[in-house]
Amino acid sequence: MTAALATHRGDGLPGALAHDAPPPAPVRRGRERSFDEPPRWQIYLPLGIYLVFTLVPFYWMFLFAVRPAGSTSLVPWPMTGEHFSKVWNERSFALFFQNSMIVGVCTLLATTLVALAGGYALARFDFKIKNLFMLALLCSQFIPGALMLVPLFEIFKNLQMINSLGSVIIAETVFQLPLSIILISGFIKNVPVTLEEAAWVDGCSRFHAFRAVVLPLLRPGLIAVGSFAFVHSWNHFLFALMFLSEQDKQTIPVGLNTLIGADSVDLGALAAGGVIAAVPVVIVFAFIQKWLITGFSAGAVKG
Repeated sequence: MTAALATHRGDGLPGALAHDAPPPAPVRRGRERSFDEPPRWQIYLPLGIYLVFTLVPFYWMFLFAVRPAGSTSLVPWPMTGEHFSKVWNERSFALFFQNSMIVGVCTLLATTLVALAGGYALARFDFKIKNLFMLALLCSQFIPGALMLVPLFEIFKNLQMINSLGSVIIAETVFQLPLSIILISGFIKNVPVTLEEAAWVDGCSRFHAFRAVVLPLLRPGLIAVGSFAFVHSWNHFLFALMFLSEQDKQTIPVGLNTLIGADSVDLGALAAGGVIAAVPVVIVFAFIQKWLITGFSAGAVKG
């Protein structure tokens, strides 16, 4: 019995081996850095420099917007709202904001609906000129909008749509559609066609199968396409300047241009107008950033 106990003691090892075995290695806690991973400062330093170059202009604009006229302080204190009150009430920025919102929302809806129909056709149907049509969509992205101003102006003039927000909405939608159709087509290709076929077997029509099966899966892609259409139409200056000559129909980019005089510039009012123009875009991206990143990921991965 004594020999058996001497032989089997410790952690189930023979007595001699258990006595001579080295102590277990200490457990290293915490995250171990890989040999291929660079030091943290090599990651955060470039990101910090980029962040400074990105945020300093915004801070400078905000500083001029809330700083009293004539002040040279680099700190936004004391703060004033006189510049915002001036551009919102005296410079008709309330009307410009409303017009820009109408153009942005209508362009978003029109672009998303038409791109959804076109993208589904490219993703699910085969026809003879499909590759040629895709090539035409890609090549249209190389055409600057300035080259199309004269023909578009003549078209809208014949349609009696000059000085109408509808002309800007149509022009913005047309220039957003090629890229939007290509993106939506890529999103739909990532949805397996077998899901639709299963719905067809259950008695659904093509439209009902698309609405019930495919459309819910396209939400990130639709949000990505719609957000780009809204931001582009909100910030675009050229079409609104050419097609809208009456002040009550102008948008925010054109309104900002009216704050720049021939001999002087009201920097406070201009900065306040810039803050007003930037706030909706920031709010939109703050709420949809999760869906936007998911949409980019879905479009980048081949299904």
